[in-house]
Amino acid sequence: MLVAAGCAIEKSSNPLSPTVAGPIAGVNITAPKPLEPISGQPISGDLQPVTLLLENALTTGERPLSYTFDVASDAGFANKVFSREGITPGDNGRTSLRLPDALGTGRGYYWRAKAQDGANAGPYSATANFNVVTPVSFDKPTPISPINNSQVSSQSPDFKWGDAPRQGTPIEVGYVVEVATSDTFGNRLAVWTYSEQPGQTSVAAGSALPPSLQIFWHVRAFQGGILGPWSDTQIFRTPALVSAPAPPSGGSGPSNCAAQPTALTVVQCERAKYVSTMSASQTLTFLRTVAKDLNTNGVAGSGPFGVLQKPGGVCSGYSCDIICTGQGSSQRQWDVLGDSDGAQTPLWSGPATYPNIRVDTCDIQ
Repeated sequence: MLVAAGCAIEKSSNPLSPTVAGPIAGVNITAPKPLEPISGQPISGDLQPVTLLLENALTTGERPLSYTFDVASDAGFANKVFSREGITPGDNGRTSLRLPDALGTGRGYYWRAKAQDGANAGPYSATANFNVVTPVSFDKPTPISPINNSQVSSQSPDFKWGDAPRQGTPIEVGYVVEVATSDTFGNRLAVWTYSEQPGQTSVAAGSALPPSLQIFWHVRAFQGGILGPWSDTQIFRTPALVSAPAPPSGGSGPSNCAAQPTALTVVQCERAKYVSTMSASQTLTFLRTVAKDLNTNGVAGSGPFGVLQKPGGVCSGYSCDIICTGQGSSQRQWDVLGDSDGAQTPLWSGPATYPNIRVDTCDIQ
C-alpha cells in the first residue's frame, strides 16, 4: 500500500520573508494622497489614456510597499472600470500609473489607491474624481452683417455672426476677425479678437477702417490652441470721408484739427491738408502734428503721444506711419496711414502692444 505524503507550507517569522505570517503587529501604513487628476478636473478625450498620480504612503514597517489603483464610474466603486495591484512605488515620493486604455468620453470617473506590504494593508486614499470630456472642435461661424457688399454707415461698423457649431464642451470661446482689402487676406487691415456671446456675437470694430473702400472679412472660433475653420468671406464698403475743416490761414497757435472729436478725425483732418501722396518730410511733419493734436485735445486718452523712431527709416530716422505712447514693454503703437492703395489713407488702427511689436523709442511731441 502506497501512502502519499504532503508537505505543509510554513509561514516565516522573518518580517522580510515573502511568506511572513499574517499582519505584523505594530506596523502602520498611511493612506496615499491623490494628486492628479483631482477636484472634478476635465480631461479631453483626445488626451488619453489618463495618468493617475499619487503622493506615496508611509510605513513604520520594514517591508517594501506596493499600490493598488481602482477606477470606477460611481463614487461607491461598485462599478469598477479598472483595477490593478502590485504597482511599484515611484521616485521622489510619488507614484504614477498610466491607464492601458482610453475611458469613455462624456462622463465622470472616480479613483482611489491604497498601499500594502504583503502582510499589512493601509487604508484607501480619499476618492478623487475627474471628467473625460468630448474633444472640442468647431465648425464655421455664420456672418450676419455687414454682408453682400453693402455700404456701412460708419468707418467703425458693427460685426455680427452666428456662433460656431461645436463638439465637446469648450469653457471659453473666442473669435478672430480679419479684415482685408482682398479675398486672399494677404494684405490685412486689422485682426481683432472677441469673446463669444450666447447664440450670436455682435461687436464693434476694434478700430476705424479706411473710407471709401471695399473690405473683405471673415471670422473663426478658437479655444486655446484649438482653431475652427474660417467662415465664408463677406464684403462691405466703408463710407466716404467727411471733408475736414479747412486749415487755418497763417497765424500761430494750435491747428484747428486739435478740436476734432475723435482720434480718427484728428488724423483725417491733418491728412486732408495734403492733396496728394506725401513726401517723406511731409509725412514726418504730418505724424508730429497728429501727435501734438492728440496731446492737446486728449480724445484718444492714454497719452502723451509721439512719433516712433526707426533707425534707418526713410522718414529721417522715424517710422512713416506709426503714432506711439510709452517706452519699452509698456509701449503701444497705432497705425495712422494705410498704404494698400498707395494713397496713404488716414486711419486709427491699434493699439498694437508688446510682444507683438518691435519696441523703439517713442519721441513724445
